[in-house]
Amino acid sequence: MPFVEEYVDAVVVGAGHAGCEAALACARLGLVTVIFTVSVDSIALMPCNPNIGGSSKGHLVRELDALGGEMGKVIDRTFIQSKMLNVSKGPAVHSLRAQADKAEYSRAMRMVLENTKGLQIVQAEVTEILAEEGQVTGVRLYSGAVYHAKTVILCTGTYLKARCIYGDVSNFTGPNGLQAANHLTDSLKKLGIEMYRFKTGTPARIDGRTVDFEKMEEQKGDQKIIPFSFTTDPKTVQIDQVSCWLTYTNEKTHEIIRENLDRSPLYSGAIEGTGPRYCPSIEDKVVRFADKNRHQVFIEPEGRYTNEMYVGGMSSSLPEDVQHAMYHSVPGLEHAKIVRNAYAIEYDCINPQQLYPTLEFKKIRGLFSGGQFNGSSGYEEAACQGLVAGINASMEVLGKKQIIIDRSQGYIGVLIDDLVTKENHEPYRMMTSRAEYRLLLRQDNADQRLTPLGYEAGLISEERYQALLHKIEQIRQEKERLEKTMVGANSSVQAFLKNHNSTELRTAVSLAEILRRPEMTYAYLKEIDKDCPDLPEDVAEQAEIDIKYDGYIRRQLKQVEQFRKLEQKRIPEDLDYEKIPSLRLEAVQKLKLCKPISIGQASRISGVSPADLSVLLVYLEQRKRQERKP
Repeated sequence: MPFVEEYVDAVVVGAGHAGCEAALACARLGLVTVIFTVSVDSIALMPCNPNIGGSSKGHLVRELDALGGEMGKVIDRTFIQSKMLNVSKGPAVHSLRAQADKAEYSRAMRMVLENTKGLQIVQAEVTEILAEEGQVTGVRLYSGAVYHAKTVILCTGTYLKARCIYGDVSNFTGPNGLQAANHLTDSLKKLGIEMYRFKTGTPARIDGRTVDFEKMEEQKGDQKIIPFSFTTDPKTVQIDQVSCWLTYTNEKTHEIIRENLDRSPLYSGAIEGTGPRYCPSIEDKVVRFADKNRHQVFIEPEGRYTNEMYVGGMSSSLPEDVQHAMYHSVPGLEHAKIVRNAYAIEYDCINPQQLYPTLEFKKIRGLFSGGQFNGSSGYEEAACQGLVAGINASMEVLGKKQIIIDRSQGYIGVLIDDLVTKENHEPYRMMTSRAEYRLLLRQDNADQRLTPLGYEAGLISEERYQALLHKIEQIRQEKERLEKTMVGANSSVQAFLKNHNSTELRTAVSLAEILRRPEMTYAYLKEIDKDCPDLPEDVAEQAEIDIKYDGYIRRQLKQVEQFRKLEQKRIPEDLDYEKIPSLRLEAVQKLKLCKPISIGQASRISGVSPADLSVLLVYLEQRKRQERKP
């Protein structure tokens, strides 16, 4: 029977946040690319929360933008509220979060894909990965069509053998009732790929017209909005914003939940998949935090042109009647009409330890993977993995060096390293506490850290790169000027210090020394800094942070220096761990499974002790000496 046969450079399976970034990277780097989706209506879909960013996730989006990704640009065009989180704390944990217009975001991203040269969108289900002698060769569709490709990137999200559940209701569909992908799992297993079964969930959507906002606390956006993308003109994002609302569960809510736990598929055993620890359902919260008599509930609009609202903090898989009673017990939701019931969703994903830090499968050359399929959760985590997978798949096809972002370079590096190195038995979520060098990995300096890497890969234009170099030079010059400009203990300076509740001077000091005082800011300094240049806000901000936290930054840079020494000690790919004397059996098993590329990565593998690392280092040194012998 005849079938369609096509030849392309790259195939991307799935058009969620990971798939979109992967496909755009491939096409922009010159590869003829096709992206498959079970429904074109699911392109860049937000099936859960209606926002981009948040604590640590905002860092990821800015890093993605610095590398040449698209998410930051699209949310800047489609957000309805924006807020910088954690501003009462230090700059290391400041993180941007924007409420999205879901429909507009999806539409805008789809338009970008449709108008990208060399990129084709196809609505079809991929059922088989084709490979020969450990090298991927293409994919087969449900229709029988074959697309031959030099590289394939899997970004299937939560669609593989997906099952949506609430109470006794169980539907084999993807999120939002879209078609699931039911055939690809078997093909992956035949290729020797280990699969997991994970779970996530989402709360109900309610009709905003039936909500009593008078009983809730209004949550407004920032007066001055900061864009996600370094390329977005800040003037263009100063818009009228939509409010969110805060309310709380209560003892009545918790009583309803406790009385119906036996009807929850989460506790009855009907759900097999492992759920995310850091994003639990409301029934999980009530059980795990039994001492708390209330939990936050955020009512968030799903867009400007819909009355649907998201009940943040109350995801659930309880039966429909229990959901109605539970939501109606919350102040302001007494008469709320449910548009879409809350549900849990189970899906197939992989054990990400099967991947190199480049996100290429160790067993199959040319096959890459990104997003929730890698066992992570969240739109932002998915998009970053998709971008890295897209870049590296392209580099492989083009015969260029692949990129690895390490833990000292970005949150993206922490995310990927944790996934491919550590044992993850639940959906992985990024948090600021996971980043050891978070003072260096701030969201405000993501461009300085990663745009050179994006430029080297080919995703950053010459114009944007030169603009960055100019910015870096401006920061350097301003820091130098502040360090060299001295002020004396005269009456005007003393009055300035007193006015800002700062200790008076006894001798002349530099402006930088005054700026290092906790109560001082760069803006205040202008009162006594008569030669202060008119600098862009981001330049002034960087100069201030670098000067204020100089001692801490220097200390962390020394830590990074030690970290990189271990990262630079490479481990040969063909190393046979079973032949290394004195290496413990557990270490041999873990090292064989993970196949670390460096001593640094090996040190982060659970079950590999410092003693094992010493044995490994000695063995590698002996091997080097033998190789040097004539």
